[in-house]
Amino acid sequence: MINSGKLAGRTLFITGASRGIGKEIALKAARDGANIVVAAKTAEPHPKLPGTIFSAAEEIEKAGGKAFPCVVDVRDENQVRSAVEAAVAKFGGIDIVVNNASAISLTNTPDTDMKRYDLMHNINTRGTFLVSKVCLPYLQKSNHAHILNLSPPLSMLPKWFGPNVAYTMAKYGMSMCVLGMAEEFRDQGIAVNALWPRTAIHTAAIEMLTGPDSAKWSRKPEIMADAAYAILSRDPKEATGQFFIDDEVLESVGVTDLTDYACFRENADALMVDFFVEEKGAPAGGAAVASNAKASVSGGDGIPQLFQKIEALLSPEIVSKTQAVYQFNVSGAEQGTWFLDLKNGSGSCGAGAPPTAADATMDMNSEHFLDMFSGKLKATPAYMSGKLKISGDFQKSLRLEKVMKALQSKL
Repeated sequence: MINSGKLAGRTLFITGASRGIGKEIALKAARDGANIVVAAKTAEPHPKLPGTIFSAAEEIEKAGGKAFPCVVDVRDENQVRSAVEAAVAKFGGIDIVVNNASAISLTNTPDTDMKRYDLMHNINTRGTFLVSKVCLPYLQKSNHAHILNLSPPLSMLPKWFGPNVAYTMAKYGMSMCVLGMAEEFRDQGIAVNALWPRTAIHTAAIEMLTGPDSAKWSRKPEIMADAAYAILSRDPKEATGQFFIDDEVLESVGVTDLTDYACFRENADALMVDFFVEEKGAPAGGAAVASNAKASVSGGDGIPQLFQKIEALLSPEIVSKTQAVYQFNVSGAEQGTWFLDLKNGSGSCGAGAPPTAADATMDMNSEHFLDMFSGKLKATPAYMSGKLKISGDFQKSLRLEKVMKALQSKL
């Protein structure tokens, strides 16, 4: 998306701006000639992750902006206040706050230690509240005041909570700040909104968690930067309290071809959907479908019974749309090898290795396997948290999630 120059001279306070999405938003605004406060913890190079506040500041200056690197741990009130005061002294005020800093742990309740729980809540929810609160007096003086939280749309459906309740609570805390502050500051002309991606976004941090193959089914962080730019360029009175999705924002400003945002252009139509949003065009009522499927699968049924039900639902139409053979190496209480052939004839499935070579092989625990087929567990968080390991053709593995959605209402 082409820069319009609307952020020229504006001052943005961006948390977590040393790398990833935060840095891309900073660079986009810098091309307008904006002032960027790079508020992040990384002053010394991370052993596994590239980028520091100083290297980010250098890139921002080269892009045409003015940069002010500040060492900020958003959990530390004194550091936040000092950074804000120093930024105001340097640039004369603050117009825009981007709450991007976040901690993630896609773990279930037994596997979430309280140190990690506290980290997520202190950075995501408390940090967002604190930074917004400290910047508020300066936002009130701006004629272009925005707060943008990188957090998901609020939804109380159980499926968003079940796989990783601690992380969901922490991210939803950021979203609740949007809901509350938008109403609280509405009459002051301060827009408070959220932005979240439709698909997985490839960053160095995600690659460290999931491996380099994650790029195959992800978009570049530039899509989030362009969407954020479109939101932050608007008059604050135009929209507040909104939960924006990146592709919808871009479509609203006339950007309809998103192919170039895919890390692999050939996979632009086969990307992994983010685990806090529905696939685009998905029908309403997904909660009821997932609930019915869960009841059917979990009501005393195990993996053999599940595959019997799947076999009865296979059809040439499903085979023609999928054209892939899957092998499941299941561990845990129902250990074994299973296959699903959606490539040959009318399809087949059952115990053992597939009759022809598998296009994609998936390794997971039997409990997680049943949860995934019932709709309780989506493939993206399962993969990112290590509950699901995939080898083989990634693009074909993504097709299985669509097949499961189609079957869940019938299982």
